[in-house]
Amino acid sequence: MQTMIGIIGGSGLYQVEGLEGASWITVDTPWGAPSDDILVGRLDGVPMAFLPRHGRGHVHAPGDVPYRANNDALKRLGVTDVVSLSACGSLREDMAPGDFVIVDQFVDRTVARTRSFFGTGCVAHVSMAHPTCPRLGEACARAARDLGIPLHRGGTYLCMEGPQFSTLAESQLYRSWGCSVIGMTNMPEAKLAREAELCHASVAMVTDYDCWHPDHGAVDVASVVRVLGASAQAARGLMARLPAILGAGRDPCPHGCDRALDHAILTAADRRDPKVVARLDAVAGRVLGGQA
Repeated sequence: MQTMIGIIGGSGLYQVEGLEGASWITVDTPWGAPSDDILVGRLDGVPMAFLPRHGRGHVHAPGDVPYRANNDALKRLGVTDVVSLSACGSLREDMAPGDFVIVDQFVDRTVARTRSFFGTGCVAHVSMAHPTCPRLGEACARAARDLGIPLHRGGTYLCMEGPQFSTLAESQLYRSWGCSVIGMTNMPEAKLAREAELCHASVAMVTDYDCWHPDHGAVDVASVVRVLGASAQAARGLMARLPAILGAGRDPCPHGCDRALDHAILTAADRRDPKVVARLDAVAGRVLGGQA
């Protein structure tokens, strides 16, 4: 099997440089249009697809990102491994602005987003106990270490609805829960990646201390942007290192990410809605086969 790396770029990351044969392509999905066209090409001989989560020019608010279309489009293109890059606030003293965190857990506090490809007509429940791929996370960690990026391996990402930043009371509450960083975009993105049987790693780029820190003022966009410039440059270096680390050939995921649907679909085959099954052709075609 061939590796194809998918990069979802967050705030400050709207393209990737150095792709051979690069072109922006339009991908149609049953879930509507993705955030933007997708930049495809090869890097060190490995196929890569880059999707700016907010669209070029940052046109999509966190709650309006077409998360289902984004994951479907990447899977439809043949992506096997998705690295999600996102700006975030820190909820821990030791995770300072400029640091990167390889997230391995999430707390989902979003309230107004569609969280699943499945539903009435074809019901499925995937495991989210370990919501990221350790193999892919380690590849990201190795790339960051090679570049000397200040790195934390492991952390819990609190995903809030937004688009406003936290209140002080909320920030203190999330710290008391043991959360590490806070952002607005990794959910339901990670849940949908699991349903689509995509290996998924989340790299959080710390831009601020949220609003809990007594020595830092309230979060504002200007202060975030100041830190984000340097972090975005470091993230480009990380992306460039991944093809050499992951390699062109790919064995099945040792953690089962690419087999997440093996025992997840509950609706009996003769009770599945053909229209629903047809929409799942890319994300669940491996297990649903030609049932549409």
